[in-house]
Amino acid sequence: MIELQNIGKTYQRPSGEPVEALIDVSLQIERGEFVAIVGTSGSGKSTLMNIIGLLDLPSRGRYFLGGQDVTTLDGNRQAEMRNKKIGFVFQSFHLLPRTTALENVELPLLYSDRKSIRDMSRRALEAVNLADRIRHRPSELSGGQQQRVAIARALVNEPDLLLADEPTGNLDRQSALEVVSMFQSLNRAGRTIVLITHDREIASYAGRIVKLERGSKASDDRVTETRVVMQEAQ
Repeated sequence: MIELQNIGKTYQRPSGEPVEALIDVSLQIERGEFVAIVGTSGSGKSTLMNIIGLLDLPSRGRYFLGGQDVTTLDGNRQAEMRNKKIGFVFQSFHLLPRTTALENVELPLLYSDRKSIRDMSRRALEAVNLADRIRHRPSELSGGQQQRVAIARALVNEPDLLLADEPTGNLDRQSALEVVSMFQSLNRAGRTIVLITHDREIASYAGRIVKLERGSKASDDRVTETRVVMQEAQ
């Protein structure tokens, strides 16, 4: 599904000194994988997430998404692919405070040609076990519930890829494990998930861990026996 070929990203500082955020990163992610990308601050993982999510373009290299070279697309076509193929979950939930859970989940559908928006949003909230909270506003939900609303919003367009950037960073341990358990369930159902995190424990629940150091890929390890959140929480 994802193929990065020798990706590089250079930013220009105001002082004129270039910063190499990514250096010759090559990576393949198959459909149905659950991959965690880990690294300390400054390792390049946020830059890599922006490129995978079509929020930024690489300075060098090629990126294929579903077999299509997206580095050659213009901004409008990238936006269209982003809306149809990628669901985003962020550390800060980015929910609209004055709207209900249902209305927040409906937002991506307003820019699509989908019909039955309300029904699709209800099903997405049911998938994250929040069918009884559809009329609640964010202030009436716990942090973990707000993140699950954000996951439902990411899933409502039925994207090929779920891209999660530090999704447990603002949560307590129990809520974090509930969110990771949700990702595991979605992955078992066939969803492709890429999780960006600095937390090695959270990463250990994925099926594969890619480590970045100073903009380069330092390691790429498959987990031989995947940890199951709910078994450990019991």
